[in-house]
Amino acid sequence: MPSFDSVLEPNLVEVKNAVDQTAKEIGTRFDFKGSSARVELKEKEITLFADSDFQIGQVIDILLAKLAKRSVDTRFLDRGAKIEKIGGDKVKQLVIVKSGIDSETAKKLQTAVKQSKLKVQASIQGDTVRVSGAKRDELQAAMALIRKEIADQPLSFTNFRD
Repeated sequence: MPSFDSVLEPNLVEVKNAVDQTAKEIGTRFDFKGSSARVELKEKEITLFADSDFQIGQVIDILLAKLAKRSVDTRFLDRGAKIEKIGGDKVKQLVIVKSGIDSETAKKLQTAVKQSKLKVQASIQGDTVRVSGAKRDELQAAMALIRKEIADQPLSFTNFRD
């Protein structure tokens, strides 16, 4: 039975390269000279450090530009954390790289497929959603539907089986 998996999976190598390039640019830019601005990547968390809220904004802009150059969708970043004050007038912000479909999005995706009247089934399997059906055309229609319905997530489709 033909099927595919809908996943939320960033290219972590490209994310690491973008963070490295951001750190390099911060080191060479004149407006960051003498400041404590820097970027760190641990697992799937990017920590931004700077002297002020304004500088954090500049560091984020540089990071987003580097990610865009490396074809990494910026929707993978969760900038929900507030800017925290640390010793003196220094600030930091935690940016999380999203990986895996959360349960709320998975349920939304599953109900969208069920309500579409396509002859396919969607099942949640951990942090992926497997869609299976009898015909390849139905699966391709389901992919189009998923892209349209879940536009706020950078979903990709893997493990296509015929």
